[in-house]
Amino acid sequence: MRRDHLGQEKRRRSPWGALALVMLTGVALMRNGVDTPSGPPQPAAAASLDALHRDPAADALPATPVKPLPYAPLARVRIPEIKVDAPVMDVGLDKDGWIEAPPPSDRNMAGWYQNGVSPGQSGTAVVVGHVDNETGPAVFYGLGALKRGEHIDTVRFDGRVAVFEIYDIEVFSKKDFPGVRVYADTGYPELRVLTCGGGYTKATGYQGNVVVFARLVATHGAGSG
Repeated sequence: MRRDHLGQEKRRRSPWGALALVMLTGVALMRNGVDTPSGPPQPAAAASLDALHRDPAADALPATPVKPLPYAPLARVRIPEIKVDAPVMDVGLDKDGWIEAPPPSDRNMAGWYQNGVSPGQSGTAVVVGHVDNETGPAVFYGLGALKRGEHIDTVRFDGRVAVFEIYDIEVFSKKDFPGVRVYADTGYPELRVLTCGGGYTKATGYQGNVVVFARLVATHGAGSG
C-alpha cells in the first residue's frame, strides 16, 4: 500500500534538536541476544595512527554533490554485500528516550526513525535493526562486516531509490555513545545504520552499537531526475 507522504516535507526539515540528541545519545536497540561461538562480525580496528586522526566524513565528500530528494517515507533497505533485503517500519522513541527497534520476533524487519529526515533528504536519516534475537541472527547481524566504499540502497514510498556509499563504520560503547557525532546534520544527505555490537553477556546484553556512516552518491527511480 502506498504511503501518504505529501505535505510533510516542511515539518521534516530540522528534526535533530538538542533534546532529541540528548535522548538518542544512549541508543539501545535490544537487550537480549543469542549465544554463538564467535558472535556477529565487528568493524575492523583502525590500521594505523594516521587513520585514527583522519576525518572520514571529509574523505567522503563527493566530487559532484548529489541533489537532495524531497521528503518521502522509507519502504525498504537493501545491502547486497551482507544479503540484506528488508522491509522497513516506522519507529520513534520509547518511554525511556531510546530509539525503538522493530519487534524482535521479526528477524527481517528494519526500522526508520520517522521523526528524523527521510533517506535522500538533506540531513541525517537513521535506520535501526536487531543484530539477533533469541532464535538466531537477525536483519543486521552482518553489519559489522561492511567496508568503506560499499553501498546501501534505500527504497522510498515515492518510488525513488537513494543510494548511499559507506565512508566509515565503528562500534561505540553505549555508556559513551557520541550522539552528536552520529546524528548531527553534516550539510549533506547522510544515512546512519545502527545495530547492537561489542561484547555481550546474558546479564547485560550487548555493550555497544555498531554504526555505519554513509553519504548519498546517487538517486534513481520515478522522478529522480
